[in-house]
Amino acid sequence: MAVLLFLLSAILAVKAGVGDTATRRNVLFLVVDDLRPKLGCYGETNMVTPNIDQFASKSVMFERAYVQQAVCSPSRTSFLTGRRPDTTRIFDLVHYFRHLAGNYTTLPEHFKNNGYITQSVGKIFHPGAASGFTDDYPYSWSNQAYHAPTKKYTSKKICPGPDGTLTHSAVCPVDLKTVMGGSLPDIQNTDYTIEFLKNRSMDHKPFFVGMGYHRPHLPFAYPKEYLDLYPMSKIKLAPNPYYPAWLPEVAWTPWDELRSYDDVGAMNLSYPFGSVPIDYQYKLRQSYSAAASYTDAQVGRVLQALDQYGLADNTVITFHGDHGWQLGEHGEWCKHTNFDIATRIPMFVHVPGVTAKKTPPGRMFPFIDALDKSLKFQPEKSSLGEGYSSDAFVEAVDLYATISELAGVDVPPTCPENPFKIPFCTEGASFVPVIKNLTMTSRSNDVTSAGNSFAWKQAIFSQYPRPGVHPGHTSVNPVLDDINIMGYTMRTVDHRYTEWIGYNHTTFTADWSKVYARELYIYSSDPDEDVNVAEVPAFKDLTVYLTEQLRAGWRSALPAQK
Repeated sequence: MAVLLFLLSAILAVKAGVGDTATRRNVLFLVVDDLRPKLGCYGETNMVTPNIDQFASKSVMFERAYVQQAVCSPSRTSFLTGRRPDTTRIFDLVHYFRHLAGNYTTLPEHFKNNGYITQSVGKIFHPGAASGFTDDYPYSWSNQAYHAPTKKYTSKKICPGPDGTLTHSAVCPVDLKTVMGGSLPDIQNTDYTIEFLKNRSMDHKPFFVGMGYHRPHLPFAYPKEYLDLYPMSKIKLAPNPYYPAWLPEVAWTPWDELRSYDDVGAMNLSYPFGSVPIDYQYKLRQSYSAAASYTDAQVGRVLQALDQYGLADNTVITFHGDHGWQLGEHGEWCKHTNFDIATRIPMFVHVPGVTAKKTPPGRMFPFIDALDKSLKFQPEKSSLGEGYSSDAFVEAVDLYATISELAGVDVPPTCPENPFKIPFCTEGASFVPVIKNLTMTSRSNDVTSAGNSFAWKQAIFSQYPRPGVHPGHTSVNPVLDDINIMGYTMRTVDHRYTEWIGYNHTTFTADWSKVYARELYIYSSDPDEDVNVAEVPAFKDLTVYLTEQLRAGWRSALPAQK
């Protein structure tokens, strides 16, 4: 009976709230750097992420969420403008979309224009030149972006080495009592966000706050206590640590980002195809997990504050990564590729009264301390007995339209073919219909899922640039002037297909007649993308078919308009 009553209330809430322009919901926009969907709620039983798992149990969890380019600034620029990299013209970490493409109305700017207080905390836009050295203030934000005072120590030697001297290392557990600055950026950014939420609870003005977490981005700097959650005996290596069969070299990244740290650099690994020693692979995977659990705690603190200050019942909350991260799969590290593990992200959307029933303040998101040894975690999918999951394809570029619709502000129209002089439009699609389909469908075993039976996108699209066909120091993060090749990739239910083609960085045009290489992976027999069969004669007809689909582009994969 309780389940039926909750279902009825959810249906009424969807009808009354989702897409109702009279509704002015707040927005909490949570972004995590380099977070892959290897979390307890995604079935990763060795991960300790209790606060994110709890949040997932009150949200829609998307199993097939992807970014448009697997590196920070291009990805963030894309989902913050609602446009794909070919339209933002941002493929590197140093150019600013307003200088190269136009004064597009960003997601937070749209809310600011609609009377919201908008605040950036931590890493939302990629800082520095990529956002005009202002984090896109005052366009996007009511106030200047807040960055933790300890952020300035990120590139300093703060990591204790084996002999006790401080180093700038990838593996970097620290003692908060002695670390430079006495804290870490994500802790200070979380403190600021909690204070912001407290103030908003008193003035009752609608807000859009973007909270951007730095970890688990390199260096893996986190309080050393989180290592206790991951004894080395429980760490597992990547199941597929080898260079994929018939992978073209243009698709490979030599992970210079990881090599730049003292501990990895000291190994003098061969370039570009040398592998990280096995013992250090264990340490990297252990510290990535510990850093993710540390971030989980900061997420939990923010959600608890939102709840305790009585704001949770009127705030749309989104949570996602800016791209995935490779931890030795295919012998790769970091991002900078089109592999599924680099482009796929965790994504959750919480809609009050829709994805979970409303509760009195303090009961929706109680903080869970993973370091409390008296607690026992069961990090299994849907272990908390609630929540919705969807395997419908969604893209980070869809968030702009989706959040607008959920909050009750104008939804941007689909951009025309030539969108460069159009300030307000999107190249994504609101996936509110997916949420409606889930929350208005009868529940089974307290968990509802909706997948390919629901008429939605048939594919997602990502891309990555390269300077040339062979991996080198400029192929990881090529600046615009060095880009000569673009790898356009399409992910369908059954395949991932990529073409590496000529690209003119002066005219921003792709040359589909100049194909340098292709990739094709068949998920039914090769779910980890270990064998590229694009040039195998038996798959010639399939390659021709997928070529047509890829070149037709993202518009052809959008759901039919009703």
